[in-house]
Amino acid sequence: MKRLVFLIVCIQQLLFTSLLFAENAENGFDGKLSALIVNSNRQKAVAIEALATLDDARVLPALKAMLDARLYYRKQDKQIVYLLETSSSVSISGVISGEDLGVVEKNTIKKIRINNKLRRILRASISSLELTSSDAELRLNSAKNLIKVPNKTLRQAISAAIETEKNREVKQSMQLALAMIDIDSDNQPLRMIAMQVIGDSISPDAVNLLARLSQRDEKGAYVEQNQEIAELAENRLKDAKSQLKFFKVIEDFIFGLSLGSILLLAAIGLAITFGVMGVINMAHGEMIMLGAYTTFAIQQLFPELIQYSIFIAIPVAFLVSGAVGVLIERLVIRHLYGRQLDTLLATFGISLILQQAVRMYSSNNVAVISPDFISGFWQMNEAVAITYNRIYVLFFSLIVLGVLALVLKKTLLGLQMRAVTQNRAMANSMGIHSSWVDALTFGLGSGIAGIAGVALSQFTNVGPNMGQGYIIDSFMVVVFGGVGNLLGTFFGAMSLGVANKFLEPYTGAVIAKIMVLVFIILFIQWRPRGLFALKGRFVED
Repeated sequence: MKRLVFLIVCIQQLLFTSLLFAENAENGFDGKLSALIVNSNRQKAVAIEALATLDDARVLPALKAMLDARLYYRKQDKQIVYLLETSSSVSISGVISGEDLGVVEKNTIKKIRINNKLRRILRASISSLELTSSDAELRLNSAKNLIKVPNKTLRQAISAAIETEKNREVKQSMQLALAMIDIDSDNQPLRMIAMQVIGDSISPDAVNLLARLSQRDEKGAYVEQNQEIAELAENRLKDAKSQLKFFKVIEDFIFGLSLGSILLLAAIGLAITFGVMGVINMAHGEMIMLGAYTTFAIQQLFPELIQYSIFIAIPVAFLVSGAVGVLIERLVIRHLYGRQLDTLLATFGISLILQQAVRMYSSNNVAVISPDFISGFWQMNEAVAITYNRIYVLFFSLIVLGVLALVLKKTLLGLQMRAVTQNRAMANSMGIHSSWVDALTFGLGSGIAGIAGVALSQFTNVGPNMGQGYIIDSFMVVVFGGVGNLLGTFFGAMSLGVANKFLEPYTGAVIAKIMVLVFIILFIQWRPRGLFALKGRFVED
């Protein structure tokens, strides 16, 4: 009898568990997701809204996939899947399990179709879920999207999200998104509150709205019916434009420093070969190109080290370009010292040879992959955004300049370079091998040009002719700053970079360069030795 009672209890418990599991499956993610496999759009809308109420990390990706037309189901077992790629055959993965289900034929799966009404419901549900996400970046992007496209149906969700939001930047974006909705409200006090929030913002969407609210008709009267809001919008628009002009000056100045840092990197090596040695090296741009191609080659050889490729490329590019520079000096330049026109022609021919040699390696332009840490941008405020690579190249150029200054001032090579430059005969009598000092000096200048190529590879495509775009600018920087003077090279590069950036919006890039060139020509007539002229006995010789 006891065994019979025990058996009955076990059966009841098993039935209860089965019913509970079935109920949970129906009311949980699995059941609500399966409800999408219906022909009725009304039932799909109910299923979407039901999914949006669940606290499940799988809901948001599923709704996004549905909006992007990537949500399918297998015909054989009605399992809902993600479409991963489209071709003659497709790859799919399970929505519920997340497992890769491999490659299947297209006729074995069917798309879960949606119409415009369902798209609106999906966008609203996705935005609502993103506003309450644990990811601050996702909440910020959602708020910014709602600023661009206000959605009245999400007003309550945005208001609730503002109450619980702790991130200052995200909260401000949510408040602006709410204000963009309330500004079209019939409630005038609510519109005034929204106007205050919009007026304090300098985002493009807020400024455009201020311009719309402050419009006047042909008679000079405000188009906006509420006179107080129109006047406030006009005043705030003037303030916003003033702020935007100020931030535009800051942005142009930073971009000018970035351009100046690129010119500095390209000109530092030339300041040695031309400024110190007096050699007009027309192949200097090709040394830059070799450094850039070295970066590309390292990424091809070690694809698993892309994130560290720049750190590997810097010393390797210095050695490659430096070695080529020493070879050029030993084979050609050392026979032409004191004959600047001959060195100009000889190095021009060498530049053509190097370009053709690189074309044999890769005839087309190649793209160097930027590591993650220099990708993206720094959003200073709603009006100014600066890419990380511009910031890094500025600091990198200063580091290279500082290291070179230490080499010239504190090392034996630097001492011998200065000795040979000032008095070659006396240096030889003191036991200095001036011929090898010349070779190492030329190699040092070429090696630094190679380092410049590593930095430049992060800004532009790498090609055989890339160095030609910097050779003229490099000569201008060296001559303007003062031949052979590193401090002059720094100030020359930065001032020319900033001048170019401030002139470009008014004259265009080409005219800006011509104006800078004319200025340098006139400046050299007044100060032939540049901004910072070297002083000493050797200058007078």
